[in-house]
Parts: sequence; C-alpha cells; structure tokens
Amino acid sequence: MQFDLDEALIDQILFAMEDQDGDFLLDTQEGIVHTLEEIEEAREDSENEDRYIPLPNWSSNDGFRLMEKFTAGLKNPPVKNELTHALDRGRGVFRAFKDTLSQYPEVEKLWYSFKEREMRRTVLDWYNALREEWGLERIGEEPEDTEDLVLEDFRFRPGTTEDTEAAKVLHRSCIAELETNFERNQGGPMPAFLLSGSQQDWHFPASMSLVAETSRGDFAGYISAHQYENLLSIEALEVYTEYRGLGLAEALLTRLFEMVQQQKRDIRYLQIALPAQFEGFSRVLHRTGFQVYESRYLCRLNKALE
Repeated sequence: MQFDLDEALIDQILFAMEDQDGDFLLDTQEGIVHTLEEIEEAREDSENEDRYIPLPNWSSNDGFRLMEKFTAGLKNPPVKNELTHALDRGRGVFRAFKDTLSQYPEVEKLWYSFKEREMRRTVLDWYNALREEWGLERIGEEPEDTEDLVLEDFRFRPGTTEDTEAAKVLHRSCIAELETNFERNQGGPMPAFLLSGSQQDWHFPASMSLVAETSRGDFAGYISAHQYENLLSIEALEVYTEYRGLGLAEALLTRLFEMVQQQKRDIRYLQIALPAQFEGFSRVLHRTGFQVYESRYLCRLNKALE
C-alpha cells in the first residue's frame, strides 16, 4: 500500500480535489488517480482491492474557508473590501469572488499561488498521516515565496520625462488620499502648510527615479529621490491602491538602493518621510536599514480656541 508522493501525483490529486462533481480514489500500486467508475471496472479483475484509497477530504466549505483566509490576510484594503463584499453574498459566492479577482490580475495571481500552496499542504498532511501508519518519518514542505511570483509580473525601469504626467496623476491621487484620511481622523480639512510641503518637495524625474509597470504596460508606481550634497532624499514613493500589498513599494526601494551602489555617487545618507497612515511600512524601512531620527506631531485645537 506504500507509495511515493511525487509532483505528478500531487497535480493529479489537486485536480481531483477541485472536481466537486466526481468521485475519485488513488491506485497506490500504479500511483494514479482514477474515477470511481474506472475503479469499479478494474475491480472485477483485481485480487487486491486494498490498493485503492480515498483522497484528502476537500469540500466546497473548505474552498470557502480558503477564500476567507486569503481575504483576511490581504494587505490591499480596497481589494480586500470588495472580496469581503463578494464573500457576504449567499448564492453565487464563488462566481462573485472569481469575478472580483479577475479585475485585479496581480492579486488574482497571488490568490492562485496561495490556493495551491494551501491545498498542497492539505495533501502533504494527508500523506504524512499515511506515513505515520506505515512507521515512516514525516516529510517537510519547501516554502514558496509567493511575493516574488507576483513581482515577476512587474517591470522596473528608470523614470524619464515621458513618465512625468503619469507620475503627477498618481501623486495627486495620493495627496487626495492623505487629505481624506486627515479629515476623517482630525475632523477638519488638511492645513495648507502640510499640503505645501508635499507639493513643493516633489520632483519628477529627480536625481534618481524608478518606475514600476504592470505586464500590460500600466503605470503602477514610482519612487523619486533628489540629491542634496551627500543626502539622497526620497520625495515620493507612491503606488496605486490596487497594487498595494504586493511588495511593490519595497521592490522600488530595494532597486533604488541598487541604483545608488551602481552609480557610486557621493551619497552617505538616505532619508524618507512616512505619513502616519502608512506607518505599517516602517517595518520595511527598519528591515532595510532605516532608523527613526525625528517624529512630528500635530494637535488640532478646539474651535473655541482658534
């Protein structure tokens, strides 16, 4: 009854698990997944029926819980909200989830990578349970970097003057996002002196600029840094909301570091200002080598004191 679990067999098992309309069993002698009808025909000539065993349990409920798990862990708020809304539907929830993902190809690829990894883990757990029955050691799972798989769909290149308008459009969108967030949290419009700094310090292309494009050639994000003597100041690191949570901002930052090293400029320091609403990105900055040297706070006084 013992058998080896190779990649070809895993693919067969995964295919059968997703077929909710069919009944399948594994032929442990041949290492092949068969439909129940095929096995019934073969059993008439077989002397060893113990060779056929059930596959890992996988139902539509398991598929739904997998969609919930993926959505809960998604780092892109707009797409996460849309997927949550799709999951709240009763009838046609699987179709709604699939249709929503189809609007965001990069997130869709992340979903398929996540889904395959989770289902493969289910197969591996099932196989390890069998190995324990056989008195054999469990086998491990090789981790897969799904972020790298997603980033393969993006192209990174130096920014040029031809990208200026696209960068401006994204920059204005990000400024509007900051204004909306400020008004929601502070109960009033964003002061002009805060906006002026965001506008006046913006250059594109600056001393160093990089652009990220999708596989379709769409402008997805950029990083722009200006050199002041031996200081390189990152004036903008902006990514469209639908591409956030995929590691794109970190990839742009990493490639800026590489550009600095390749060009061998007289740069000793690299700085970046981080808006409060993106404080989560500080983990990336610390991991890259940045340290906090200044924190700025704003207090909005009561209207009676203004």
